[in-house]
Amino acid sequence: MSDQIKHECGIAFIRLRKPYSYYIEKYGTPLYGLNKLYLLMEKQHNRGQDGAGVAVIKIGVKPGSRYISRYRSIDTQPITSIFEKINKKFKKSMKHNKAHAKDAEWLKENVAFTGEVLLGHLRYGTHGMNSVENCHPMLRQNNWRSRNLVVAGNFNMTNVDDLFGKLISLGQHPKEKVDTVTVMEKIGHFLDEENQRIFELYKDQYTNEEMSHIIEEKMDIPRVLRRSCRDFDGGYAMAGIMGHGSSFVARDPAGIRPAYYYADDEVVVVASEKPAIKTTFNIDYSQIKEITPGHALIVNKEGEYGEYKFIEPLEKKSCSFERIYFSRGSDPDIYNERKELGRLLVPQVLEAVEYDLENTVFSYIPNTAETAFLGMVEGLQDFLVQQRKEVILEGKVKGDELYKILSFRPRVEKLVIKDAKLRTFITDDAHRDDLVAHVYDTTYEVIRKGIDTVVLVDDSIVRGTTLEKSILRMLDRLGPKKIVIVSSAPQVRFPDCYGIDMSKMKEFVAFRAMLALLKERKIENMLDDVQAKTRFALLEGRGQQENFVKALYEPFTDEQVSKKIAEIVRPRGLKAEVDVIYQTVKNLNKACPNHTGDWYFTGDYPTRGGNGVVNKAFLNFMEGKVGRAYEIF
Repeated sequence: MSDQIKHECGIAFIRLRKPYSYYIEKYGTPLYGLNKLYLLMEKQHNRGQDGAGVAVIKIGVKPGSRYISRYRSIDTQPITSIFEKINKKFKKSMKHNKAHAKDAEWLKENVAFTGEVLLGHLRYGTHGMNSVENCHPMLRQNNWRSRNLVVAGNFNMTNVDDLFGKLISLGQHPKEKVDTVTVMEKIGHFLDEENQRIFELYKDQYTNEEMSHIIEEKMDIPRVLRRSCRDFDGGYAMAGIMGHGSSFVARDPAGIRPAYYYADDEVVVVASEKPAIKTTFNIDYSQIKEITPGHALIVNKEGEYGEYKFIEPLEKKSCSFERIYFSRGSDPDIYNERKELGRLLVPQVLEAVEYDLENTVFSYIPNTAETAFLGMVEGLQDFLVQQRKEVILEGKVKGDELYKILSFRPRVEKLVIKDAKLRTFITDDAHRDDLVAHVYDTTYEVIRKGIDTVVLVDDSIVRGTTLEKSILRMLDRLGPKKIVIVSSAPQVRFPDCYGIDMSKMKEFVAFRAMLALLKERKIENMLDDVQAKTRFALLEGRGQQENFVKALYEPFTDEQVSKKIAEIVRPRGLKAEVDVIYQTVKNLNKACPNHTGDWYFTGDYPTRGGNGVVNKAFLNFMEGKVGRAYEIF
């Protein structure tokens, strides 16, 4: 993606199902679980730009022994920093106790992070300061083991104000109004109530000391989640561990945020991406399962696991941007979907270059657009095969001309090179654009000046600023007759509110194009009409019923918006003609049939809160307010 966008977090969970001593004996190290957690997190490093955290819980240690260990970091390399710190602590503990190196009981009582339940988190914060206090896992402490709660998740709630108010009505006094704290405290409240419910049921049958174990055995975690999550509106995959070792990973009812798991007789593993599990445990993709939307994967204190419904599932709307850009393309399904996105663009591309393949050079924006580019090239080759077949069947072309037709291949070059070492934050605002223009470099002397058309594939075009300030100027220096920019994703018209950093509507180039078209047609009064409807709906508590902003795009075709985008991103003084082509929503859904969460492009949000956020975002734009629209209505 030429416009860099940060996105949702990642989770990594491992439950060792056998006694801790088993792993020491079989794998020759007490660090088996930690080593696997490190790899599971590193393989999802793409999801954590701001920080990381690790928590480990030991099961069955004696009173007086610390059983929860946690480190968090916002260092430049937070995963490395955390595990170096853990290893350093381990080596220090073992320096004078080498005789206990394989003594599981001694290790659990004396060395931190030697436990059976491990939770890792990679953080990108959609709002709030980037401080270590905002890094997951979050910890809610209590002197009763079964009331301790560790939470980490990949989520963003649209109704934080509402949830905050419910906590106050329960008698709590939350220290912050952010969704992480709000979610943890709400689950924690009903966890406390579950503890108390079981205590009241059995208090006359057991001593207080015995009751702790009874509560841990009888705890109904699905019940806790049903009561906690019924008011949540957002996309989430939340992992939680209780102090006694029971754990859960709960997924939102529309399946917006991803969560996958693998289990055998040794481990239960959960991650946000399948390739991380595949690589870490060297298993087949067929062995990895998707947590069902509206369900939680629950592992009890004994290591028994299962999926349990905690909220009524909605129509599945898994995020399509995961497939287009954010997730690792080493997942075979995602790889094939991205190739198909490129292949489906071929008819539009051929029309844009007027079928003149002889004078067209094809390239892509590194690195995530490469797979879609490969798919597009394959589609072009299929087109040429059909053309050759028709020529041969007609039998009118022979000799050198036939050889030329049969041997022709699309012209493919690597024209754009990203200079990963260049950083633009070291200069002031007035000179930053000059540096941005050089983040990308190009390959010279492969374009025939004034003759060739350049077709450049990007996986998505969201803001368009890098095209305008860098890529188009750079390509124009090569002297092409025409530049065609191709996006494998449709036009991003609406903000996200489920964890991806695309919430400021005025930044979207498609939104700016729509505003320009309204002005050209002298129908700018539509903005005032939608603003009035939006304001009244929000004031009357109806802001979640409808996305009023969709009406602003209705007067225009996709092609008209794309043409205006091409005018917006075209820098002054550019010599080459510029076209911009976007994927259609129809073809997006065809390429990714099992992941139809396309609200970015259609405005069809999977939850009511999404409508509230887009309406609030538009109102913020009209009123000149800066900031994200997560502060709810």
